[in-house]
Amino acid sequence: MKLLIGLGNPGGKYAQTRHNVGFMALDRLGQTLAIAFKEELCFSLVVRGTAECGDVMLAKPQTFMNLSGTAVAALMKKFSVKLEDIVVMHDDIDVPLGKVREKVGGGSAGHNGISSIAEKLGTPEFRRIRIGVGRPPEWMEAADYVLSPFEENELSVMARAIDDACKRALVFG
Repeated sequence: MKLLIGLGNPGGKYAQTRHNVGFMALDRLGQTLAIAFKEELCFSLVVRGTAECGDVMLAKPQTFMNLSGTAVAALMKKFSVKLEDIVVMHDDIDVPLGKVREKVGGGSAGHNGISSIAEKLGTPEFRRIRIGVGRPPEWMEAADYVLSPFEENELSVMARAIDDACKRALVFG
């Protein structure tokens, strides 16, 4: 089974914020695969289905961003998922708005969700799909920026980026 994880914060307060593009991507992927989140398991909202890459589980950790590793580690253990079979989709302020980058391993670049996962798994060597939310204005702290909603003129750019991230998430090997 492939485990596709979208990072974000639970609750309506955070639903449309930049920090929740991982959740947004999983919601879009669920629509594409015609499956809906309805089960809570291992500190996550999950749904299972089938895609071109085989059996998949989509997971949205409900632990809040900074503790995402707790949920990811619990899911991997419960379902015996190998490290090479996970993908983590998340926001990245170091990637231009609307661009998507992939990497395996490396540092967290200050992303607390990625740091938490690396700590709980004992390695940073997992696949990441980084969805660019752009840099904050000079006058704004990064934490405030990622917890702010997208501007109206950014929504179509982000919709395309989320679609791109979803396509990439289903490609393994």
